[in-house]
Amino acid sequence: MTQGPPPLVHGVSHYENFPVASVLCPPHLRPAIAAIYWFARTADDIADEGDAAPQTRLDDLAAYRADLMATASGLPPSKRWAGVFAQLGPVMAQFALPVNLLADLLSAFEQDVVKQRYASQAELLDYCRRSANPVGRLLLHLYGVDDAASLQQSDCICTALQLINFWQDLSVDIPRGRIYLPADAWGPHGVDEAQLLGLQSNPNTINLIATNTRHARASMLKGLKLVKKVPGRGGWELRLVVQGGLRILDKIEALNFNTLQQRPKLRAWDVLVMGWRALWM
Repeated sequence: MTQGPPPLVHGVSHYENFPVASVLCPPHLRPAIAAIYWFARTADDIADEGDAAPQTRLDDLAAYRADLMATASGLPPSKRWAGVFAQLGPVMAQFALPVNLLADLLSAFEQDVVKQRYASQAELLDYCRRSANPVGRLLLHLYGVDDAASLQQSDCICTALQLINFWQDLSVDIPRGRIYLPADAWGPHGVDEAQLLGLQSNPNTINLIATNTRHARASMLKGLKLVKKVPGRGGWELRLVVQGGLRILDKIEALNFNTLQQRPKLRAWDVLVMGWRALWM
């Protein structure tokens, strides 16, 4: 997995889609957020890092899942990832974390091992439901925000962040064999797999990327009201997360949606713009 838009935690080898446990985060929640992040980052590394065979990765993720379920049941996990579950276990107990959300993340990582094409927008959104949306729901759980409207708005934001990450990183992911642009949209735009694998920038591929980028922006805008529901400093951190995603969309548009050839990056000035816009949300 590749980097996503700041201010997410990201690194070429580490799990993106996760807000930083920064100074904006309430101190009493930082250990919990760090434990969840470590759990997700470790699973991401199992799925993506090194040169292990796909079946080995799947076997390791199955063992990791077994340790999660053991921890959730109050049983000792294996010693293999003892540090991860020694931190996560008390957090699961203290906050009654929904285990199904943590399991959904593992399901997405397992899918990453074996799936490199998406037949439709529905398939892609189902991946986002498991790879990104659980992060937002886990954080809302920590903040005690659990009404249906807020959960839906969180899903919209997290799905948007995942999609933005995809459209930002086409020039990185496609050479690695992963094409996240839904295949059922290729034909209507006059695009085929050869053009995408060749990173061909032409009016058809540009229009395909533009259409998907606009879907991501629409999803983000549907979730904006959530920033006023998360209490205290956490709400300000969410504002910056949202503005980071929107700013990357601005950058993609400024490149005329040509992310097959160039990966947009945020500069120091962009961070100032994000902060200013966050003040007015």
